[in-house]
Amino acid sequence: MTSEIMTANQPRFNHVVAFEVSKAELLVHVLPGGDTFRIGNDPAAVRRVIKKESKRNRKLDVGPLLVICEATGSYSRHVLEVATELGVACHRAHGSRVRWFAKFRGTHAKSDPIDVGVIADYGRSSEGLILYEQPRPEQVELRELVARRAELQDMKEAEEARLQHIASKVVAGSIGASIKAIAKHLAKIEARLDVLMSEDESFARKARLMRSVKGVGPITAATVLAYLPEIGTVSRGTIAALAGLAPFDDDSGKHHGKRHIAGGRAEARCGLYMAAKVAMQHNAHLRDVGARIEAKGNPYKLAVTAVMRKLLVILNAIIASGQPCKMPNAT
Repeated sequence: MTSEIMTANQPRFNHVVAFEVSKAELLVHVLPGGDTFRIGNDPAAVRRVIKKESKRNRKLDVGPLLVICEATGSYSRHVLEVATELGVACHRAHGSRVRWFAKFRGTHAKSDPIDVGVIADYGRSSEGLILYEQPRPEQVELRELVARRAELQDMKEAEEARLQHIASKVVAGSIGASIKAIAKHLAKIEARLDVLMSEDESFARKARLMRSVKGVGPITAATVLAYLPEIGTVSRGTIAALAGLAPFDDDSGKHHGKRHIAGGRAEARCGLYMAAKVAMQHNAHLRDVGARIEAKGNPYKLAVTAVMRKLLVILNAIIASGQPCKMPNAT
């Protein structure tokens, strides 16, 4: 997954170069004009296309050029990096939003040529697109380390669960060896994570501020910084929405449905979940937040979600202010 940091909203774009991304090839669609063609998924080919359209953009005199592609993991890396290098506005579109846009305009068929045209139309029709900005190398490494740690932790727990039901000594020995190997790799990842979090001034400062809140440990701090690099620079509503913790209404006429969360960055929520559970036991302020939710007859899971959102809003405010937590949070 490509790391990214979001910048301020931009106006509507009239000149768009859209890329439908795959591992080996890129399908390109240009507006205005409607030209569609294929190129290799490599920096040189992408650079030629963007340079050509940048030159054309100066002649068209229709405002700035936009490069747009869907979020497709590492396969979109060359498009994003070259556009950033050349100083061209670039948007990394959410796949679901592009499909909703296609359905809105009545396009239900799906193929690469159709999709790239939809992506181009989406880029030209949308206002206030949030532009991609190349993250620092340290930010990229932090996300990769946190992601790998989570993968290794899941693998270790899965092997430990298997070991409980094995009678064969040979199989048990194989699983035991696997657990030891995973633990060794996990220790290396965590050691590098500790070094990165302590040596990078920005990470170290923000982590110290976050850990002033009881319930937030080093892994939670690293996870939040890895998946929510915007923390401390956006509003409380925006940070909650980015994490998928902003409640949405479900009302229509006399119908008043339950509010629910949707979308957002699931990895950030996973990191906040355990911190919220710890905080509900040991942080007086956040324990009261959860207790009030449960006292209204709501399920425990809803209380945990509310505490996750409150915790994230607090962390956002702390980093924005640069001051450690001062609320009463003792057991």
